[in-house]
Amino acid sequence: MVKLFDSSSVIKYTWDQVSCALWQKYPNPHSKHVLTEDVLSREVREGKLYTKRLLTKTNRMPRWGERIVPGPRNVCIVEETVVDPDNKTFITYTRNIAMRRFLALEEKCVYSMAGESKKWTECDRKAWLCSSLFGFSRPITAFGCERYKNNLKRATKGLEFTLERLFQTDPVAENAACQQVYSKDKFRDTARKATEIAKAKTSPLLQTN
Repeated sequence: MVKLFDSSSVIKYTWDQVSCALWQKYPNPHSKHVLTEDVLSREVREGKLYTKRLLTKTNRMPRWGERIVPGPRNVCIVEETVVDPDNKTFITYTRNIAMRRFLALEEKCVYSMAGESKKWTECDRKAWLCSSLFGFSRPITAFGCERYKNNLKRATKGLEFTLERLFQTDPVAENAACQQVYSKDKFRDTARKATEIAKAKTSPLLQTN
């Protein structure tokens, strides 16, 4: 991975609200390129919630890219998350598992409480991109970086839309409801149900990656 995108932003909602919204951000009008999302596995280890999801997204190519890589335009994305309700951290790690020779993209986001007041949430985001397509790696990586920035804007608007939808009426009551999501009993129940679903939906593609 050779291209690094590094940014930090503050979301004007509490960590409990943001972590709740992150699970419910799809679908939204700003992320129509996200076609499907499925939980592949979920379990609780040492008080932390570990989840792996598979997302399918459209991946429109520029005309010059279609000449290089013909074929389907949908891409599978693996998203792994680790939620620590005690230390108030929500970590996401995503990577594409298709078309990696054309462009491999990996992203890590850490959501934590911001500042001394702890009323807002900080997101530290890093992304790495690279192409191993001989003779085209530089323009493809530059293209991927610009597309990533554009998609990031849409993702930010999508999260903001979800936060407003969930909390604009009664944020105090909704915040209390979100805190209940991370109770130990709820953790175990959610993990158990997700594991049952994962057994039926696990993709053979992931099993080979």
